Amino acid sequence: MGEVPILIALEERAAPSGHAYAAHMSAQPVHEDDPQDPQTILWGLPERERDEFLRQYRAAVEAARDDVAQYAALRLLLHRWSLVVVAANQPGYYEAVRDAKAGTGRYVPLEEALAAERARRAS
Repeated sequence: MGEVPILIALEERAAPSGHAYAAHMSAQPVHEDDPQDPQTILWGLPERERDEFLRQYRAAVEAARDDVAQYAALRLLLHRWSLVVVAANQPGYYEAVRDAKAGTGRYVPLEEALAAERARRAS
């Protein structure tokens, strides 16, 4: 058998009372960037998307500054752009967008996709 990873080897320690307890460790960073933070979005976007994000973000901030009710729209905008960060960094994203706009390429009609998803969930 191979070596025991340190994280597993350090699982049990003795408490001051003498009883053993499990010490849980995580490999996760202490601080994770908020995917909906404007700076995180800007850093994650491909260069070609940044000007449009900044234009929309600045307009949404202005609207929210003038009307607190617009704050929800600002949050929705940040959520949508956080999804763009994920999508735009996938290989083939821009080609798929181009094909969709042209009505070419591989696709599944929405009704067919929804029916397949409903069937999957029902089983």
